[in-house]
Amino acid sequence: MTSSPPPLEPDAPTEQAPKDSEFKCAQCGAKLTYAVGTESLKCGHCDHQNPIIRGEGDIQELDFLAYLEDAENEEMTEEKLVIKCTNCGAESAGQSSATSHACPFCDTDIVTVAASVRLIKPRSLLPFHVPKKEAKKSYKTWLKSLWFAPNALKERARLEVSINGIYVPHWTYDADTISFYTGARGIYYYVSVTRTRTDSEGKTSTYTEQVRKTAWYPTSGTVVNDFDDVLVLASKSLPEKYAKELEPWDLENLIPYKDDYLSGFKSESYQLGLAEGFGEAKEIMDGSIRRSIRRHIGGDEQQIYSVKTQHNNIGFKHILLPVWLSAYRYNKKAYRFMINARTGEVQGERPWSWVKITFAVLAVLGLIAGGIFAVDYYG
Repeated sequence: MTSSPPPLEPDAPTEQAPKDSEFKCAQCGAKLTYAVGTESLKCGHCDHQNPIIRGEGDIQELDFLAYLEDAENEEMTEEKLVIKCTNCGAESAGQSSATSHACPFCDTDIVTVAASVRLIKPRSLLPFHVPKKEAKKSYKTWLKSLWFAPNALKERARLEVSINGIYVPHWTYDADTISFYTGARGIYYYVSVTRTRTDSEGKTSTYTEQVRKTAWYPTSGTVVNDFDDVLVLASKSLPEKYAKELEPWDLENLIPYKDDYLSGFKSESYQLGLAEGFGEAKEIMDGSIRRSIRRHIGGDEQQIYSVKTQHNNIGFKHILLPVWLSAYRYNKKAYRFMINARTGEVQGERPWSWVKITFAVLAVLGLIAGGIFAVDYYG
Protein backbone atom coordinates (compact mmCIF):
# COMPACT_ATOMS: atom_id res chain seq x y z
CA MET A 1 0.00 0.00 0.00
CA THR A 2 1.36 3.42 -0.96
CA SER A 3 2.11 5.75 1.91
CA SER A 4 0.50 9.17 1.97
CA PRO A 5 2.57 12.37 1.88
CA PRO A 6 3.80 13.67 5.22
CA PRO A 7 1.78 16.62 6.51
CA LEU A 8 3.28 20.05 6.00
CA GLU A 9 3.46 22.70 8.66
CA PRO A 10 0.68 25.32 8.64
CA ASP A 11 3.24 27.98 7.71
CA ALA A 12 4.81 25.91 4.89
CA PRO A 13 6.92 28.13 2.62
CA THR A 14 5.81 29.46 -0.72
CA GLU A 15 7.72 30.44 -3.84
CA GLN A 16 5.54 33.48 -4.40
CA ALA A 17 7.73 36.59 -4.39
CA PRO A 18 7.21 38.34 -1.05
CA LYS A 19 5.14 41.51 -1.03
CA ASP A 20 6.89 44.75 -0.17
CA SER A 21 4.60 45.18 2.85
CA GLU A 22 5.90 41.94 4.37
CA PHE A 23 9.41 43.30 4.91
CA LYS A 24 9.47 46.74 6.52
CA CYS A 25 12.38 48.18 8.45
CA ALA A 26 11.81 48.06 12.20
CA GLN A 27 13.55 51.44 12.53
CA CYS A 28 12.14 53.62 9.72
CA GLY A 29 9.53 51.50 7.91
CA ALA A 30 11.29 51.51 4.51
CA LYS A 31 11.59 48.43 2.29
CA LEU A 32 14.03 45.70 3.33
CA THR A 33 16.11 43.52 1.02
CA TYR A 34 18.27 40.49 1.79
CA ALA A 35 21.88 41.49 2.59
CA VAL A 36 24.00 39.07 0.57
CA GLY A 37 26.23 36.82 2.65
CA THR A 38 24.51 37.63 5.95
CA GLU A 39 21.57 36.45 8.03
CA SER A 40 19.89 39.87 7.86
CA LEU A 41 17.56 42.04 5.82
CA LYS A 42 19.02 45.50 5.17
CA CYS A 43 17.12 48.76 4.93
CA GLY A 44 17.86 50.68 1.75
CA HIS A 45 16.99 53.96 3.47
CA CYS A 46 18.72 53.97 6.87
CA ASP A 47 21.06 50.91 6.51
CA HIS A 48 19.55 49.35 9.62
CA GLN A 49 19.87 45.55 9.58
CA ASN A 50 16.95 43.39 10.65
CA PRO A 51 17.95 39.80 11.58
CA ILE A 52 16.37 36.83 9.79
CA ILE A 53 15.10 34.18 12.15
CA ARG A 54 16.38 30.91 10.67
CA GLY A 55 13.64 28.38 9.92
CA GLU A 56 13.49 25.43 12.28
CA GLY A 57 13.64 21.77 11.34
CA ASP A 58 15.83 19.59 9.17
CA ILE A 59 15.95 19.55 5.36
CA GLN A 60 13.69 16.59 4.62
CA GLU A 61 13.47 14.33 1.60
CA LEU A 62 9.86 13.96 0.42
CA ASP A 63 8.28 10.74 -0.84
CA PHE A 64 8.38 10.88 -4.64
CA LEU A 65 5.64 8.32 -5.44
CA ALA A 66 3.29 9.59 -2.74
CA TYR A 67 3.53 13.14 -4.05
CA LEU A 68 2.91 12.05 -7.63
CA GLU A 69 -0.32 10.37 -6.55
CA ASP A 70 -1.49 13.46 -4.67
CA ALA A 71 -0.13 16.18 -6.93
CA GLU A 72 -3.06 18.55 -6.29
CA ASN A 73 -2.75 18.43 -2.51
CA GLU A 74 -3.14 22.04 -1.36
CA GLU A 75 -0.79 21.54 1.58
CA MET A 76 2.18 20.67 -0.62
CA THR A 77 1.41 23.04 -3.51
CA GLU A 78 0.53 26.69 -3.89
CA GLU A 79 -1.41 28.90 -6.27
CA LYS A 80 0.86 31.62 -7.62
CA LEU A 81 1.06 34.26 -10.31
CA VAL A 82 3.84 33.83 -12.84
CA ILE A 83 4.96 36.23 -15.56
CA LYS A 84 5.95 34.42 -18.73
CA CYS A 85 8.35 35.84 -21.30
CA THR A 86 6.91 35.28 -24.76
CA ASN A 87 10.42 35.26 -26.26
CA CYS A 88 12.33 32.67 -24.21
CA GLY A 89 9.53 31.13 -22.10
CA ALA A 90 11.04 32.03 -18.72
CA GLU A 91 8.51 32.15 -15.88
CA SER A 92 9.17 34.25 -12.80
CA ALA A 93 7.08 35.03 -9.75
CA GLY A 94 4.76 38.04 -10.12
CA GLN A 95 2.84 40.25 -7.72
CA SER A 96 0.27 41.81 -9.99
CA SER A 97 -2.02 40.88 -12.86
CA ALA A 98 0.04 42.76 -15.42
CA THR A 99 3.62 43.91 -15.65
CA SER A 100 6.13 45.53 -17.96
CA HIS A 101 9.86 44.99 -17.56
CA ALA A 102 12.92 43.55 -19.29
CA CYS A 103 13.26 39.78 -19.06
CA PRO A 104 16.47 38.95 -17.14
CA PHE A 105 16.85 35.73 -19.14
CA CYS A 106 16.90 37.11 -22.69
CA ASP A 107 16.94 40.92 -22.42
CA THR A 108 13.52 41.23 -24.10
CA ASP A 109 10.92 43.76 -22.93
CA ILE A 110 7.95 41.92 -21.45
CA VAL A 111 4.42 43.30 -21.52
CA THR A 112 2.10 40.47 -20.56
CA VAL A 113 -0.63 39.27 -18.19
CA ALA A 114 0.48 36.98 -15.38
CA ALA A 115 -1.06 33.50 -15.27
CA SER A 116 -2.14 31.61 -12.16
CA VAL A 117 -0.64 28.13 -11.75
CA ARG A 118 -0.36 25.55 -8.96
CA LEU A 119 3.17 24.40 -8.19
CA ILE A 120 5.03 22.37 -5.58
CA LYS A 121 6.45 24.62 -2.88
CA PRO A 122 10.22 24.91 -2.44
CA ARG A 123 11.39 23.53 0.89
CA SER A 124 15.00 24.74 1.02
CA LEU A 125 17.53 27.05 -0.65
CA LEU A 126 21.08 28.33 -0.71
CA PRO A 127 21.18 32.10 0.01
CA PHE A 128 23.25 34.49 -2.11
CA HIS A 129 26.84 34.63 -0.91
CA VAL A 130 28.76 36.48 -3.68
CA PRO A 131 27.92 40.24 -3.59
CA LYS A 132 26.71 41.95 -6.77
CA LYS A 133 29.85 44.11 -6.97
CA GLU A 134 32.08 41.04 -6.86
CA ALA A 135 29.86 39.30 -9.44
CA LYS A 136 30.32 42.20 -11.87
CA LYS A 137 34.08 42.04 -11.32
CA SER A 138 34.06 38.30 -12.09
CA TYR A 139 32.04 38.97 -15.22
CA LYS A 140 34.52 41.55 -16.52
CA THR A 141 37.42 39.16 -15.85
CA TRP A 142 35.58 36.45 -17.78
CA LEU A 143 34.83 38.85 -20.61
CA LYS A 144 38.49 39.82 -21.00
CA SER A 145 39.44 36.14 -21.17
CA LEU A 146 37.27 35.44 -24.23
CA TRP A 147 39.41 34.58 -27.21
CA PHE A 148 38.15 35.44 -30.69
CA ALA A 149 35.25 37.59 -29.41
CA PRO A 150 34.24 40.62 -31.54
CA ASN A 151 35.73 43.85 -30.18
CA ALA A 152 32.30 45.51 -30.35
CA LEU A 153 30.93 42.86 -27.97
CA LYS A 154 33.41 43.70 -25.23
CA GLU A 155 32.76 47.42 -25.59
CA ARG A 156 28.99 47.02 -25.40
CA ALA A 157 29.05 44.49 -22.59
CA ARG A 158 31.25 46.72 -20.42
CA LEU A 159 28.94 49.71 -20.87
CA GLU A 160 25.54 48.06 -20.64
CA VAL A 161 25.95 45.09 -18.32
CA SER A 162 23.10 44.78 -15.82
CA ILE A 163 23.17 41.83 -13.45
CA ASN A 164 20.05 40.37 -11.84
CA GLY A 165 19.88 38.08 -8.84
CA ILE A 166 17.74 35.04 -9.67
CA TYR A 167 16.81 32.03 -7.57
CA VAL A 168 16.80 29.14 -10.07
CA PRO A 169 14.61 26.08 -9.36
CA HIS A 170 16.18 22.62 -9.12
CA TRP A 171 15.11 19.14 -8.08
CA THR A 172 17.28 16.74 -6.11
CA TYR A 173 16.54 13.01 -6.01
CA ASP A 174 17.61 10.18 -3.74
CA ALA A 175 17.21 6.51 -4.65
CA ASP A 176 18.44 3.02 -3.82
CA THR A 177 18.98 1.03 -7.02
CA ILE A 178 19.36 -2.65 -7.84
CA SER A 179 20.60 -3.33 -11.38
CA PHE A 180 20.61 -6.70 -13.14
CA TYR A 181 22.96 -6.90 -16.10
CA THR A 182 24.29 -9.20 -18.80
CA GLY A 183 27.56 -8.61 -20.58
CA ALA A 184 30.99 -9.98 -21.39
CA ARG A 185 34.42 -9.88 -19.79
CA GLY A 186 37.41 -9.39 -22.09
CA ILE A 187 40.77 -10.92 -21.13
CA TYR A 188 43.93 -10.04 -23.08
CA TYR A 189 46.24 -12.77 -24.39
CA TYR A 190 49.14 -12.69 -26.83
CA VAL A 191 50.08 -14.83 -29.84
CA SER A 192 53.25 -14.95 -31.89
CA VAL A 193 52.83 -13.85 -35.50
CA THR A 194 55.45 -14.21 -38.22
CA ARG A 195 55.65 -11.27 -40.63
CA THR A 196 57.69 -10.36 -43.69
CA ARG A 197 59.32 -7.03 -44.43
CA THR A 198 61.28 -5.57 -47.34
CA ASP A 199 64.17 -3.15 -46.82
CA SER A 200 65.15 -0.20 -49.04
CA GLU A 201 67.41 -2.46 -51.18
CA GLY A 202 64.58 -4.87 -51.94
CA LYS A 203 65.76 -7.67 -49.64
CA THR A 204 63.07 -9.52 -47.68
CA SER A 205 63.28 -10.97 -44.20
CA THR A 206 60.95 -12.45 -41.64
CA TYR A 207 60.44 -11.56 -38.01
CA THR A 208 58.13 -12.55 -35.16
CA GLU A 209 56.10 -10.20 -33.01
CA GLN A 210 53.59 -10.56 -30.18
CA VAL A 211 50.04 -9.52 -31.13
CA ARG A 212 47.45 -8.79 -28.48
CA LYS A 213 44.03 -10.40 -28.79
CA THR A 214 40.97 -10.44 -26.55
CA ALA A 215 39.06 -13.49 -25.34
CA TRP A 216 35.44 -12.75 -24.42
CA TYR A 217 33.52 -14.61 -21.73
CA PRO A 218 29.78 -14.13 -21.06
CA THR A 219 28.88 -12.79 -17.63
CA SER A 220 25.91 -11.49 -15.67
CA GLY A 221 25.33 -10.13 -12.21
CA THR A 222 23.72 -7.62 -9.88
CA VAL A 223 25.02 -4.29 -8.60
CA VAL A 224 23.57 -2.08 -5.87
CA ASN A 225 23.96 1.71 -5.71
CA ASP A 226 22.85 4.40 -3.27
CA PHE A 227 22.22 7.87 -4.77
CA ASP A 228 21.97 11.05 -2.72
CA ASP A 229 21.02 14.53 -4.00
CA VAL A 230 21.17 13.87 -7.73
CA LEU A 231 20.78 17.45 -8.98
CA VAL A 232 18.48 18.30 -11.93
CA LEU A 233 17.96 21.79 -13.36
CA ALA A 234 14.21 22.54 -13.37
CA SER A 235 14.51 25.64 -15.57
CA LYS A 236 14.18 25.55 -19.35
CA SER A 237 15.05 29.24 -19.66
CA LEU A 238 18.80 28.89 -19.10
CA PRO A 239 21.24 27.23 -21.52
CA GLU A 240 21.58 23.80 -19.90
CA LYS A 241 25.18 23.31 -21.02
CA TYR A 242 26.39 26.39 -19.15
CA ALA A 243 24.02 26.04 -16.19
CA LYS A 244 25.49 22.61 -15.46
CA GLU A 245 28.99 24.07 -15.61
CA LEU A 246 28.09 26.17 -12.55
CA GLU A 247 28.26 22.98 -10.49
CA PRO A 248 29.25 21.86 -7.94
CA TRP A 249 26.90 23.48 -5.43
CA ASP A 250 27.42 23.22 -1.68
CA LEU A 251 24.14 21.40 -1.10
CA GLU A 252 25.30 20.37 2.36
CA ASN A 253 24.66 24.01 3.35
CA LEU A 254 20.99 24.10 2.29
CA ILE A 255 18.75 25.90 4.75
CA PRO A 256 14.94 25.80 5.22
CA TYR A 257 13.09 28.11 2.82
CA LYS A 258 12.06 31.56 4.03
CA ASP A 259 10.62 34.44 2.00
CA ASP A 260 13.16 36.75 3.64
CA TYR A 261 15.99 35.45 1.47
CA LEU A 262 14.03 36.33 -1.69
CA SER A 263 13.50 39.96 -0.74
CA GLY A 264 15.22 42.07 -3.41
CA PHE A 265 15.69 39.13 -5.79
CA LYS A 266 13.65 37.34 -8.43
CA SER A 267 12.52 33.72 -8.25
CA GLU A 268 11.93 31.58 -11.32
CA SER A 269 9.17 28.97 -11.36
CA TYR A 270 10.13 25.46 -12.39
CA GLN A 271 9.27 24.42 -15.96
CA LEU A 272 10.53 20.85 -15.70
CA GLY A 273 7.99 18.89 -13.66
CA LEU A 274 8.72 16.48 -10.83
CA ALA A 275 8.23 13.33 -12.95
CA GLU A 276 10.19 14.76 -15.91
CA GLY A 277 12.98 15.72 -13.57
CA PHE A 278 13.23 12.17 -12.25
CA GLY A 279 13.54 10.95 -15.84
CA GLU A 280 16.66 13.12 -16.19
CA ALA A 281 17.91 11.99 -12.79
CA LYS A 282 17.65 8.36 -13.92
CA GLU A 283 19.86 9.16 -16.91
CA ILE A 284 22.45 10.67 -14.56
CA MET A 285 22.21 7.63 -12.29
CA ASP A 286 22.57 5.30 -15.27
CA GLY A 287 26.06 6.62 -15.97
CA SER A 288 27.17 5.73 -12.43
CA ILE A 289 25.37 2.39 -12.59
CA ARG A 290 27.21 1.43 -15.79
CA ARG A 291 30.54 2.36 -14.25
CA SER A 292 29.68 0.12 -11.29
CA ILE A 293 28.79 -2.70 -13.69
CA ARG A 294 32.11 -2.40 -15.53
CA ARG A 295 33.99 -2.61 -12.22
CA HIS A 296 31.87 -5.62 -11.28
CA ILE A 297 32.57 -7.39 -14.60
CA GLY A 298 36.31 -6.83 -14.22
CA GLY A 299 38.86 -8.12 -16.71
CA ASP A 300 40.73 -5.98 -19.21
CA GLU A 301 37.69 -4.86 -21.23
CA GLN A 302 33.96 -4.97 -20.63
CA GLN A 303 30.84 -5.10 -22.77
CA ILE A 304 27.36 -4.42 -21.36
CA TYR A 305 24.52 -6.08 -23.26
CA SER A 306 21.52 -5.23 -21.06
CA VAL A 307 20.70 -3.44 -17.81
CA LYS A 308 17.44 -3.55 -15.87
CA THR A 309 17.31 -1.23 -12.87
CA GLN A 310 14.83 -1.00 -10.00
CA HIS A 311 14.63 2.38 -8.24
CA ASN A 312 13.52 2.10 -4.60
CA ASN A 313 12.98 4.53 -1.71
CA ILE A 314 12.82 7.51 -4.06
CA GLY A 315 12.93 10.87 -2.34
CA PHE A 316 13.05 14.41 -3.69
CA LYS A 317 13.54 18.04 -2.74
CA HIS A 318 12.47 21.21 -4.55
CA ILE A 319 15.28 23.69 -3.93
CA LEU A 320 16.26 27.18 -5.11
CA LEU A 321 19.87 28.00 -6.02
CA PRO A 322 21.22 31.57 -6.38
CA VAL A 323 22.53 32.82 -9.73
CA TRP A 324 23.64 36.24 -10.92
CA LEU A 325 22.31 36.47 -14.45
CA SER A 326 22.55 38.89 -17.34
CA ALA A 327 21.56 38.85 -20.99
CA TYR A 328 22.82 41.13 -23.72
CA ARG A 329 22.14 41.43 -27.43
CA TYR A 330 24.71 41.42 -30.20
CA ASN A 331 23.64 41.55 -33.86
CA LYS A 332 20.00 41.02 -32.81
CA LYS A 333 20.79 37.79 -30.94
CA ALA A 334 20.58 37.30 -27.18
CA TYR A 335 23.53 35.88 -25.25
CA ARG A 336 23.38 34.97 -21.57
CA PHE A 337 26.00 34.59 -18.88
CA MET A 338 25.58 33.24 -15.37
CA ILE A 339 27.52 33.44 -12.14
CA ASN A 340 27.24 30.91 -9.33
CA ALA A 341 26.33 33.22 -6.45
CA ARG A 342 27.94 30.84 -3.96
CA THR A 343 31.36 30.32 -5.61
CA GLY A 344 31.71 33.08 -8.25
CA GLU A 345 32.06 30.57 -11.12
CA VAL A 346 31.23 32.30 -14.44
CA GLN A 347 29.76 30.56 -17.49
CA GLY A 348 28.03 31.96 -20.53
CA GLU A 349 27.22 32.18 -24.20
CA ARG A 350 29.28 34.35 -26.49
CA PRO A 351 29.54 35.28 -30.18
CA TRP A 352 32.66 34.53 -32.20
CA SER A 353 34.66 36.79 -34.50
CA TRP A 354 35.13 34.76 -37.67
CA VAL A 355 37.57 37.37 -38.96
CA LYS A 356 39.87 36.75 -35.98
CA ILE A 357 39.43 32.98 -36.31
CA THR A 358 40.28 33.11 -40.04
CA PHE A 359 43.44 35.11 -39.42
CA ALA A 360 44.43 32.72 -36.61
CA VAL A 361 43.94 29.70 -38.88
CA LEU A 362 45.96 31.35 -41.65
CA ALA A 363 48.71 32.15 -39.13
CA VAL A 364 48.85 28.54 -37.95
CA LEU A 365 48.93 27.25 -41.52
CA GLY A 366 51.73 29.71 -42.24
CA LEU A 367 53.75 28.40 -39.29
CA ILE A 368 53.22 24.80 -40.41
CA ALA A 369 54.26 25.64 -43.98
CA GLY A 370 57.32 27.46 -42.66
CA GLY A 371 58.26 24.46 -40.53
CA ILE A 372 57.94 22.08 -43.48
CA PHE A 373 60.05 24.39 -45.64
CA ALA A 374 62.72 24.61 -42.95
CA VAL A 375 62.88 20.82 -42.60
CA ASP A 376 63.17 20.36 -46.38
CA TYR A 377 65.71 23.16 -46.76
CA TYR A 378 68.00 22.09 -43.94
CA GLY A 379 67.62 18.39 -44.70
